[in-house]
Amino acid sequence: MEKDLWIRIPLSSNYAAAYAVKDVDVDVVAAYPITPQTTVVEKIAEFIANGELNAEMIHVESEHSALSACIGASAAGARVFTATSAQGLELMHEMLHIASGLRLPIVMAIAARALSAPLSIWGDYSDVMNTRDSSWITIIASTAQEVYDSIIQAYKVAENPDILLPVMVAYDGFTMSHTYEPVYVARDRSIILDYVPKKRPSWNVLDVEKPITMGVVANPDWYYEFKYQQVVAMEKSPEVLKEAFQEFEKRFGRSYGFIETYNLENSKIGILTYGGLYGTVTEAIDYMKKMGMNVAAIRLRVFRPFPYEELLKVVKNLEALIVIDRAISFGATLEGPVAMELATMAYKKGLDIALHSYIASIGQRTVTEEDVIAIVKNTTALLEKGVKVTEKSIYWGVRL
Repeated sequence: MEKDLWIRIPLSSNYAAAYAVKDVDVDVVAAYPITPQTTVVEKIAEFIANGELNAEMIHVESEHSALSACIGASAAGARVFTATSAQGLELMHEMLHIASGLRLPIVMAIAARALSAPLSIWGDYSDVMNTRDSSWITIIASTAQEVYDSIIQAYKVAENPDILLPVMVAYDGFTMSHTYEPVYVARDRSIILDYVPKKRPSWNVLDVEKPITMGVVANPDWYYEFKYQQVVAMEKSPEVLKEAFQEFEKRFGRSYGFIETYNLENSKIGILTYGGLYGTVTEAIDYMKKMGMNVAAIRLRVFRPFPYEELLKVVKNLEALIVIDRAISFGATLEGPVAMELATMAYKKGLDIALHSYIASIGQRTVTEEDVIAIVKNTTALLEKGVKVTEKSIYWGVRL
């Protein structure tokens, strides 16, 4: 990485998101304040007021209106951005499907937060996991630097003519959104715009000179085909994501993939999680190594499309996989949403691996390194009893 191209400054993940929006030269921003997202768009408003970003900031009356405004602006060819969390994302839910169904390359930041009721302003991934079937590409970051880089990469992927799907970049509410870390940001946005130039295929932009219709009524003879086009776009997206990550590394020297691993070599037990909890898991693994316990950490960075092939390569030599989810899929066979994906993968691929599902950090309940070590010890005890797969998720730390 050429240091003279970058400035290293302390930023929260919310501010890192705002700097990325400035550096990709977004045209339109529409958002409604909600904790813990609000400082993202406050910082963007500051950039606009200072003349650092030439964009239209639309002040709306709700999150539903925010995404609606972004849909209209994107349909007209603008590069757009919004941000939200928790109930705000739920209020947007109708428009999530419209944005993806219209094939609009909108990018959104999510400061992940628990859902009411009861009211909680603290962080978990209940809101993000509720969007699983909305046809949005979903990236989950674990550092402020990654938030900055991922939002830039998101535009590269979303605006690719073979994809044209919206992208959300999620990260932990409060523990990341309001915690400061050193982040490299571009001295001059020109290097970012060289990576992600503003260009959109004309066939999905409203233009009075070349009129098209968007969002038509589709009768049963054709609706199915429209939705299948989204299936095809999502199936193509892994290759486009990979290319975007590789070009980013080549240009800027920072490397990202679909997953991240730590201490994988010679480990027989792995712990898979996502978001900021990954850092706690890696710290716990360092403690366990001193105790003679060799355990790997695996971080899921791309949630949609789910990276089955990449995960298979990582877990194929493990004897047991622990999945720590930070959301609950109520009434499911495994209540951990990512654990369900892994169970499906194991079944489809005939993977012979013990799979133990844990749910933790709901409503931002503290998870310490000691908790992670205890989860590993609990799993080891279950394996010694012959329990290969948990019949239901284990709710770690809940008071029964």
